[in-house]
Parts: sequence; C-alpha cells; structure tokens
Amino acid sequence: MTLRNPGAPRAQQRGVTLFGLLFWAIVLGFVGYLLVRILPTINEYTTIQRTVEKVAAAQPPTVAEARAAFDRQKEVEYSISAISGRDLQVTKEDEKVVISYAYNKEVPIWGPVYILLKYEGRSK
Repeated sequence: MTLRNPGAPRAQQRGVTLFGLLFWAIVLGFVGYLLVRILPTINEYTTIQRTVEKVAAAQPPTVAEARAAFDRQKEVEYSISAISGRDLQVTKEDEKVVISYAYNKEVPIWGPVYILLKYEGRSK
C-alpha cells in the first residue's frame, strides 16, 4: 500500500463534466430547433426573390399585369404564402420595371414566444 504525500500536487483532471455535456447538448438542440423553424422562411424569401426577378425581366407594361404575372407564378411555386401580387410595389426606373416588396414573418417557437423576421427585396 502506497501512501500519498499530503503536500504533493495533485494531477489535474481533464474532460467534460456531465453538467457541461448536458448544457452544450441543450444549447445545440435549441439552435437546431430554431434553424428547423427558420429555414423554410428563408427558402420562401429566396423563391419570392426569384419570382420577382422573373416577372421584372419580362417587363410587363402595366402594374396590373405585373401583379397578375406574380400571382400566376405563385400558383406554380407552392412555397409562396407570405405575399401576393397586391403586396408588390411596381415602379419604373430608367425605363425598366422595378418590383419591390416587404413583409414580416412570425415564427412560433413555444407558446406565446415568437421570432419576428422582416424580409424585403427588389428586382435588379
């Protein structure tokens, strides 16, 4: 049997405690949950942006035709639900049709807790 010298320094322990492991698992799980809830809204935004670019590239002669073209494309793109053709701002700049839009998206997290995402964009 060996006796330790009470005055000798102890070897330092290394590693992760169970509490630390659980803490980081909860943090990563929550971030993953937020990503799963937010990524569909980002996909919808990119789909809206592509659709607006497509409509603006066709150079519709009137505001009503630009909005109708967006609504027709919206019927094809099933992922657009946040806005419709009447939410678009259609203007002309340097003889080119410019379409802009802005909308808010509320993402429910848990109970009364929501994340508010504000999206806006315009055609080039």
